Amino acid sequence: MKWIWKPLQFVYCIYAFLIFVILTFIAFPFVIIALAFGKIKGGNIIYQICKTWAWIWYLLIGIRHEEIYESEHNTQQQYIFVGNHASYIDIPPIVLFAHQPIRVLGKYEMVKVPIFGIIYRAAVILVDRSNSETRARSVRALKAAIKNNISIFIFPEGTFNESAYPLKSFFDGAFRIAIETQTPIKPILLVDTLERLHFRSLFSLTPGKNRVVYLEEVPVSGLAMSDIPALREQVFHRMDAGLRRYRRYSV
Repeated sequence: MKWIWKPLQFVYCIYAFLIFVILTFIAFPFVIIALAFGKIKGGNIIYQICKTWAWIWYLLIGIRHEEIYESEHNTQQQYIFVGNHASYIDIPPIVLFAHQPIRVLGKYEMVKVPIFGIIYRAAVILVDRSNSETRARSVRALKAAIKNNISIFIFPEGTFNESAYPLKSFFDGAFRIAIETQTPIKPILLVDTLERLHFRSLFSLTPGKNRVVYLEEVPVSGLAMSDIPALREQVFHRMDAGLRRYRRYSV
């Protein structure tokens, strides 16, 4: 059946890409208008536009967003959300799962994509990890978002996890900001994104469920900078165990 499925999958991927492009062009003027409302209000509007875009795209290409709550989630609470990163399709579930104002830390390279890059620049807090000045600027922007009662989302692995393990090692950034701002950490699991779109090929996209799992929050009240390694390991092991509950790994 592989000889039948491969051509069908190729056609499906082309269809999904075309729908993506069409929706991007439709969303673009609304994003430009939203920018006129300022960084805070305008940014919140842009995320609502992106959420609508993601819902429509999912609907038209047969991907089903599901949310699983392993603990209660307070939408009135500010969090530093952290999640695993394994696929180019990790962004849509992020804008869909966020039920409170949020800003995502994103890689600078994505701004180079025509039209989409403009929306991306408007929606995320950009970071170029190879540049210490932009790293410092992104940290200030993340703290400013928290100061304005906006949650933030960070991939603590920094880039795609291409290993056979559930997670790569974590950077300290998210945990340092959590302690400095005394903002609790909410780990999020993106369970099915690797099945929906493998990082090896943009033509590996498939329809199906795309689950987001909310794990129990990790409080940071009273922690100091010396507690960063222990906090990082606590969150790492909680997410590692969570991913192993929902997926099979060979290691």
